[in-house]
Amino acid sequence: MAKGGFPGGGFGGGFGGGNMNNLMKQAQKMQKDMEKAQQDLESKTVEVSVGGGAISIVATGKKEIKEITIKPEVVDPDDVEMLQDLILSAVNEALRKADELANSEMGKVTGGLGGFPGLF
Repeated sequence: MAKGGFPGGGFGGGFGGGNMNNLMKQAQKMQKDMEKAQQDLESKTVEVSVGGGAISIVATGKKEIKEITIKPEVVDPDDVEMLQDLILSAVNEALRKADELANSEMGKVTGGLGGFPGLF
């Protein structure tokens, strides 16, 4: 064995330096593609409605609520709990759909390599 512990004089010779360079270029391209996909998620939206359309929510792919629409007939001062439950349900569904959108968009970039915790 060579002095460095790997035949061929270290990482460049024994492991094929050209392949390492290609791998680095692919990783850099994937990082740029992921950054663009994350930026695109800010402009993409999902919309959900609950209670037969009584409450609608629009959220971005970055999980930011952009709009809440409440039909006036749902606002009953004697049943505030129902309104709260509908809003909670709508917001949670909007965030779930935003997650699905983000996972779908990022999956296009990563090619199904799996999740990258903390990226989105």
